[in-house]
Amino acid sequence: MTRLFLTAWIALLSCVLPGFAQQGPLRIEITKGVIEPLPYAVPEFVPDPDMAASNEYASQITEVIAADLNGTGLFREIPATAHVSTVTDFAAPVRFGDWRTINAQALIIGAVSVSGDRLTVRFRLYDVFSGAELGSESQFVGITAGWRRMAHKVADAIYSRLTGERGYFDSRVVYVAERGPKDDRRKRLAIMDYDGAGVQYLTDSASIVLAPHFSPTGDRVLYTGYETGAPRIYILDVDPVQRHVLEQGSATMSFAPRFAPDGQTISFSLSQGGNTDIYLMNIATGARQRLTSAPSIETAPSFSPDGRQIVFESDRSGTQQLYIMPTGGGPAQRISSGQGQYGTPVWSPRGDLIAFTKQNRARFHIGVMRVDGSAERLLTGSFLDESPTWSPNGRVIMFTRETPGADGYASLYSVDISGLNLRKVPTPDGGSDPSWSPLRRWPRAPLSDGTGWYGQVHIPYGLW
Repeated sequence: MTRLFLTAWIALLSCVLPGFAQQGPLRIEITKGVIEPLPYAVPEFVPDPDMAASNEYASQITEVIAADLNGTGLFREIPATAHVSTVTDFAAPVRFGDWRTINAQALIIGAVSVSGDRLTVRFRLYDVFSGAELGSESQFVGITAGWRRMAHKVADAIYSRLTGERGYFDSRVVYVAERGPKDDRRKRLAIMDYDGAGVQYLTDSASIVLAPHFSPTGDRVLYTGYETGAPRIYILDVDPVQRHVLEQGSATMSFAPRFAPDGQTISFSLSQGGNTDIYLMNIATGARQRLTSAPSIETAPSFSPDGRQIVFESDRSGTQQLYIMPTGGGPAQRISSGQGQYGTPVWSPRGDLIAFTKQNRARFHIGVMRVDGSAERLLTGSFLDESPTWSPNGRVIMFTRETPGADGYASLYSVDISGLNLRKVPTPDGGSDPSWSPLRRWPRAPLSDGTGWYGQVHIPYGLW
């Protein structure tokens, strides 16, 4: 194991909750949760000198890769002004001494070429101290319109090689885009890349929309809409955009839907006759099963990654708390035990943590706890923080933060599970109710050159 890989792992394990790190050959000392980001260098990718268009894409792709890595809080880019060496030939031997001089531990070099609308990106990752290449040279081939996604793919591969974890950069977020004054807020569904780029609107603002959630495959979205005046659950295909309502019968209100891991079943809350309970529904047949039957309010269900359990919020104890029950229904076990009220629980894709919203002493927090309710940790605190959603690798949580007063507005933020690296996610307007997609994957077919089709990107087999 290289020194670079060990350093990256120390940084990562310093981020997790106390007691989560496994015993192993490393002795990891955590001091007040503070870590030193791993310094790396990424000289601008080398453009093909015979193709003028390569220069622009080389610059843009390098910037996105650096932004992805810097945004994790785990890595620190050494600025180009500090470099004592340049990379002008992708095939030339690396002068590692020049990079050691500026204390770079990792070095990323790449090359970009453009032919018509065909874009090729190659990269290598090195441990500067040992002079060893981490992984092997990789090549991504696609069309120029997909350059940003190709950059995210490169960053994901680098992140994975340095940390041993899957990346999360080639993913999307669906959210509620908000515009207008607080007493006349216009809301519509929007979708964007995880970093706020490429915003597209999926609905208009003619009626209220709330709480969108991605399917496990990232191609459909569930949300609550008020087109008829009462809340109803809608299912929307993202590409192309098509939608329909999931009927629940008259004199009912249905809301808070989420997909099960199989993508064929949803959980949701249904209010009828003054009582609100949790149900399951088969999307294809419409058949539904009632899971709770208490006189209390039961809502915000979220499945465990294996689909065997559901965490939800309920006021059956007199205050809003979190409970876990089997997916088929049955006795529920309370897991929240601190002061205050708990809501909007979301199971981590790793299965080990549950994120939640907590209200206590006039402040709202985003927090995490173990599945048994232990090791509760509050990551944020403000006038109003709510609606957490997990990154595909379970490392980062995105959520809604709203400012107080008549002019208050909602924005999207993200935070590492350590509580470090709080960042605002840029959106054109206000934003709320984010839902993070899984890593993007599309069906692929073998090509004659030994690569696979992956959306608008050709990648060698095994890299996805």
